[in-house]
Amino acid sequence: MNIRLARLPLAVLSAGLVLSAAPAAAQTTVSIPVLVPITGFLSLEGSSQRNGALLAARKAPAGVKVVAEVSDTGVAPDVAVNALERALARDKPIAVVGSMLGTQMLAMLPVAQEAKMPLLTVSGTAAITEQKNPFVFRFFPGDSVAKVAHVRYVVEELKKTRVALVYQTTAYGQSGRNEILAQLKARGIEPVMQEGLEVAIRDMSPALNKVRDAKPDVVVLHLHSQPTALFVRAAAQANLGLPIVAGSAMHQPPTAALLEPAELAGVCAEANASPVSADTPQMQAFLAEYREAFKSEPDGFAVGQYDAVMMALDAVAKGARTPADIQGRLASTTYHGLAMTYKSDGKGNMAHSAVIICYDGKSRVPRIAKRYDNITGVLN
Repeated sequence: MNIRLARLPLAVLSAGLVLSAAPAAAQTTVSIPVLVPITGFLSLEGSSQRNGALLAARKAPAGVKVVAEVSDTGVAPDVAVNALERALARDKPIAVVGSMLGTQMLAMLPVAQEAKMPLLTVSGTAAITEQKNPFVFRFFPGDSVAKVAHVRYVVEELKKTRVALVYQTTAYGQSGRNEILAQLKARGIEPVMQEGLEVAIRDMSPALNKVRDAKPDVVVLHLHSQPTALFVRAAAQANLGLPIVAGSAMHQPPTAALLEPAELAGVCAEANASPVSADTPQMQAFLAEYREAFKSEPDGFAVGQYDAVMMALDAVAKGARTPADIQGRLASTTYHGLAMTYKSDGKGNMAHSAVIICYDGKSRVPRIAKRYDNITGVLN
């Protein structure tokens, strides 16, 4: 489904087509299509990704005008591929915002490589940067980064070793599960139980019963947004009484909004950043601008995609005019974004830091409990 900017709400429209303060004759116009899932089980995450991209377009450097047409990729790989092929033929882009859904990104990669078109994404699925494709750039910590922080917090800060692992059976879930297991194994820890959940599952009672029976001292989640909220609510209602350290879906304000503050007590999560915690002046400004533009709360996916598009636009402001120019800049330069400092590791992994956020049971706004900077050492 293609969503033209003329059909978007005014706030989104103003973010999609941006005019700088420079005279029209001095402007460089570039196209960056936004191909993301805004319907289906990733609608919350995909909407955040879209909004971050559009806000970056709105904040384009002086002298740069951005055309950012949004297409809904749903959750089917072929829909994403078709959207990419249409955008390449129609828009003549310098870069494309690619879906955060791993299966869609994997399907889009060969098309992007053939067209030599940079894809900017916040997908966490590890495999997308293991395809030897020089045109993919991930601005969200991949599982090889995020799950290091995830497991280190469980083991080093909480001092827990009896891990119950509940994960999604999607490509995203399997990728995270594998990395969590690898990180635990490196510390001599085997989970006391593992349970894979289909996205469609709504009744968490069977999974909770298996968790109880295994007698863990911590629950580690790697689920999408709505299943995360369902599990956390069910655990609170069942008085599970165990700390829960979830994946990045739990840091999202729309996920927290599905729960009462008391249900969030003892819940933590890994993420790239927490814009709603706004612990720097720059993030406070981003939070205010996002709220004004979209009448909603930003999350780490939004700020990660914002940073991705801003890095591409910074390259345009410095003279990049073609996809090859953008690809070269993204592959070779360091960029200081809102969430972190970005630099490619040679595979397109741009994000090398993570945070752990925790809820106090009184508010839906988490605190940043721990930072893990430069996990990969790429920034040294």
